[in-house]
Amino acid sequence: MISKQKILECVPNFSEGRDAVKIEAIADAIRSVYGAHLLHIDISPAANRTVMTFAGEPEPVIEAAFRAIKKAGEVIDMRTQEGVHPRIGATDVCPLVPLANMTMDEAIACAGILGSRVGKELNIPVYLYEHSASKLHRRALPDIRKGQYEGFEAKISHPDWLPDYGPAVFTPATGATVIGARDILVAFNISLTTQEVSKANYIADRIRERGYFKTEDGKKVRVPGLLPKLRAIGWYMADYETAQVSMNLIDYRITSPLTVWNTCKAVAAEASTDLVGSEVIGLIPESCLIETGTYVYLKEMQKVPDDKEILIQKAITYLGLDKVKPFEAQAKILEHALEHAGLI
Repeated sequence: MISKQKILECVPNFSEGRDAVKIEAIADAIRSVYGAHLLHIDISPAANRTVMTFAGEPEPVIEAAFRAIKKAGEVIDMRTQEGVHPRIGATDVCPLVPLANMTMDEAIACAGILGSRVGKELNIPVYLYEHSASKLHRRALPDIRKGQYEGFEAKISHPDWLPDYGPAVFTPATGATVIGARDILVAFNISLTTQEVSKANYIADRIRERGYFKTEDGKKVRVPGLLPKLRAIGWYMADYETAQVSMNLIDYRITSPLTVWNTCKAVAAEASTDLVGSEVIGLIPESCLIETGTYVYLKEMQKVPDDKEILIQKAITYLGLDKVKPFEAQAKILEHALEHAGLI
């Protein structure tokens, strides 16, 4: 990614997807910081969750993230919040991603600055994760979230789960927040031709890196999953009236959307279901779509066109990215969004 400036991306996930006034208030908090460019807003009413993506130089991005977390704590009351997506707080997770002219160590330092401010000034318990994690067992987000908001009052008092910053007590209104530096992640959901969540769980169990447990001779045995660097759960998505496999591609260079789609299709057949289409939550690197488009053209025509836009359109069709909701390449592709904002 070519840029003359440092570019830090922030992708906070807020536990609100139904109240447009609250969502806009959080977005305005980000917009209020000069140099922080709000690239995209992804809202899911059923998940009751909103993902915002913004980027810029590190200092304004950190300030915008702080203001957004502050505003979310003011407008979202976790005591009445509910939704299908796992969560532990009003700002559930706030990742910082170094995109250009930054090292991961610099992003880790930025996460520390943000986490410290949130803990001290907002009195919100903060957990550091991924590359920022202070302890190995707190690196993976699902491990921190285990028990969710409802179980956090008991969890936070355990010595292994004292927060990195902020009060070591349960804060009912705001919950806790997870902050950390990480690599680019692709949030990728696949809708199925069924409403049976058990079938979505069957697929998720078999494809995710951690796999699943089965009982053999009275003992629990872990069965490894098919795809590395993949996290997956199954749920019912009322927005589309289908069961979904909801996934995080932790390293899309190792396990890409193309690989996930093809693997899901094969495993779905075992569960007597099929794939309707997919959706990307937030933004997706252009290379993911180029890979898919190239694969399809080589399979169908044994040659690849020089036109990048043709490959992207072929990828959108193959992955069904426009089947469950509209997919606008200019708005959803990371590089396009950064270029539009004048960052690259």
